[in-house]
Amino acid sequence: MDFLSIFILLLSIISICILFQTINSKHQKSVKLPPGPCPIPIIGNILELGQKPHLSLAKLSKTYGPLMHLKIGYHEMVVISSPEIAKDILSKYDQVFSGRSVPGAAMVDEHHKHSVVWLPAENQWRKLRRICKEHMFSMPRLDASWDLRREKLQKLFEYVSQCCVNGQAVNIGEAAFITSLNLISAAIFSVELSDFNSDSSQEFKDVFWGVMKCIGSPNFADYFPVLKYVDPQGILRQNKFYFGKLFAIFDGIIDQRLKSRGTQKKNDLLEALLDLNQKPDPELSRDDIKHLLMDLFVAGVDTTTGTVEWAMTELLHNPNKLLKARNELKDVVGVNGLIQESDISRLTYLQAVVKETFRFHPVVPFLVPHKANTDIEINGYIVPKNAQIIVNVWASGRDSNTWSNSDSFIPERFLDRKIDFKGQDFELIPFGAGRRICPGLPLAHRMVHLMLATLIRDFEWKLGEGLNPEEMDMSENFGLTLQKAIPLKAFPIKL
Repeated sequence: MDFLSIFILLLSIISICILFQTINSKHQKSVKLPPGPCPIPIIGNILELGQKPHLSLAKLSKTYGPLMHLKIGYHEMVVISSPEIAKDILSKYDQVFSGRSVPGAAMVDEHHKHSVVWLPAENQWRKLRRICKEHMFSMPRLDASWDLRREKLQKLFEYVSQCCVNGQAVNIGEAAFITSLNLISAAIFSVELSDFNSDSSQEFKDVFWGVMKCIGSPNFADYFPVLKYVDPQGILRQNKFYFGKLFAIFDGIIDQRLKSRGTQKKNDLLEALLDLNQKPDPELSRDDIKHLLMDLFVAGVDTTTGTVEWAMTELLHNPNKLLKARNELKDVVGVNGLIQESDISRLTYLQAVVKETFRFHPVVPFLVPHKANTDIEINGYIVPKNAQIIVNVWASGRDSNTWSNSDSFIPERFLDRKIDFKGQDFELIPFGAGRRICPGLPLAHRMVHLMLATLIRDFEWKLGEGLNPEEMDMSENFGLTLQKAIPLKAFPIKL
């Protein structure tokens, strides 16, 4: 195609875009949309997002309010930045906002048609949620699988102890990642996918973070439909590569299990899923199983790892907080033996540390985007049908109207304030709320507390290269989840 043809094609596309925007603008003027910055023709407010949209949108909300409208290309976006309006969206009008705004990166290999994260809240979604709860996340199942978690926590303890002996720094995020990965892989497959002396963990971590980054990063192809065939940022190509690597692993494990089922049957999630698949009238297809495994691994491992790394970062950044948490563990649990899950309820300061980490560093800063299923009035404004709904829990956590000294890490604020993170207190909803609340919350609750307790009770931590706590790098990388830009590494010292 010569230059003139390309020029005429681009000119035609721009003309069509302007026409549609003009028609849409006339419609918008007839309804009272929430306030927001004035959009630029064609591109809308896309430049307002920047490299760290959670920061940019939090700043904009201070000007336009906690219910804010933006035009991103040809899509409507409504941003929620307060607990009060989040309660309306996720509780009062939960059914209206139960839809999902699906990014193109989540459509790779038709993932959105099988995924419990992206499916509409209908029959298939309910079935997958029920399966997850019955076979992995119910209280009886979690209690029965305590031995698995105890084994993984013991291995974490032994690895850190060996690093003490060798004078070796621990990459906290990597150690938490391996522990989380092996816990979930043992519960699902009855095998460990990595160990502390292997490079395979970094490969898995790169893939999981790659998926989260592709799905969470602003993608021009999502906001300008004509670009989806071009994929100008390469996001779809990258995510297809990541999906392919994980699906190849899952296929290999599934094939191996199918061959061995006649002689040996295991008591794990994969066995239960294959039982449903092998029925005369199958409840799940093989694709359903693989995409569910994708959800469980990517979401479960990444979020738990990120929370533990951020909590340790803040405790090393605030040594007096670390000392308080360690002293509580020694007073309540003692200095010998592994911490039990039954101990968590008695560790009030440790719980406060975890809650403050969820407030100050929510691993999923926007939750997973919702979608309005119909026009609806909220606070005197119309939230239009099909608008993407962004709940900026990062902004809510830094709101000085809700939290005193909101830009400081202060676990003590939760000692006398009865707020939990299980979806009822909208000041703190890192796992979401309503029917779309994360089904893995019960497991994450146990693992985050136990990993953190394992890392701090018996070890002192020293930063390398003469670094002082106040000099620590606290920067973050943005994707669907927030990761530390510079991995936390510290030298353990056995107490």
